[in-house]
Amino acid sequence: MAVFVALGAFLMTLFGGWMAHRVTDRRHLVLGLAGGLMLGVVGLDLLPEAAEAAGRPVFGVPQALLLFAGGFLAAHCVERLLAVRQAAHGGERRVPQVGLTAAAAMVTHSLMDGIALGAAFQVGGGMGATVALAVVTHDFADGFNTYTLTSLYGNTRRKAVVMLIADALAPVLGAASTLLFTLPEELLGSYLGFFGGALLYLAAAEILPEAHHEHPARSTLLCTIGGVGFIWLVVGLAE
Repeated sequence: MAVFVALGAFLMTLFGGWMAHRVTDRRHLVLGLAGGLMLGVVGLDLLPEAAEAAGRPVFGVPQALLLFAGGFLAAHCVERLLAVRQAAHGGERRVPQVGLTAAAAMVTHSLMDGIALGAAFQVGGGMGATVALAVVTHDFADGFNTYTLTSLYGNTRRKAVVMLIADALAPVLGAASTLLFTLPEELLGSYLGFFGGALLYLAAAEILPEAHHEHPARSTLLCTIGGVGFIWLVVGLAE
């Protein structure tokens, strides 16, 4: 059952990426929406799950929040190091490796989504249905963000499509893997915290500034708010 539901996530991921590709003439709106979706996923979905699964304090601070800060700093350091390397070679364009790294993180997250989906169905049908709703609906945002992140940093359309397909296949493979094993809850929560920090950095430091750089329009801001609201709706329906 979990693998069957993951096929729905596969289709939703491809649909999200297709939408991101089709509206390239409104790039600022695409980026504004992507930033809102990423912010919503981090603040309303990833962090609450991470804090619940890996909330053991480390020197007074929940483990998930420490890893969240670590993910943010790791993303910042990687981008700065790649930017310095690019500048040393006389380039000023965006570094494609940053986009591929971010997209690879999205693929890993989708793989974890599939594992979580399979584990939920092992617990029971009701739990599986709840997680399935959350995974399938927010995989639209995953596909949208994977394609946007890859292409934003100067990668070719072919590479963006390859990463999108990998992101779409990931939850199916993750769900299938639970027929063999499951991840410990604390490890999954730790990963979600770290990934949330990295994703927030990309949204706040890259996606949203780029969205408003050439088109500081009210419609771009509304798209960002709409993206957050969409994730809120998804989380609320999943409860």
